[in-house]
Amino acid sequence: MKNLVRTSKNLGHAIREARKAKKLTQKELASMSGVWQETISKIENGSGGTKLETVFDLIAALELEITVAERSKGTSDGLEDIF
Repeated sequence: MKNLVRTSKNLGHAIREARKAKKLTQKELASMSGVWQETISKIENGSGGTKLETVFDLIAALELEITVAERSKGTSDGLEDIF
């Protein structure tokens, strides 16, 4: 699974998709990560203001990693295909 993340909404979508791919409920992910279910819901819905440490807790629980790369110079038209 590979997602382009540029906004909190993109990040929430990526986390939701990874959780669903592993057939986990928000409650199960909360138990695995130590993050409250309500917080997971807010993140998945694209709410900003989440602590970076919380994001890393979810990423680790979902067995994902973050790769930082230069932003592509292409048009944003292709972004629709990603989601």
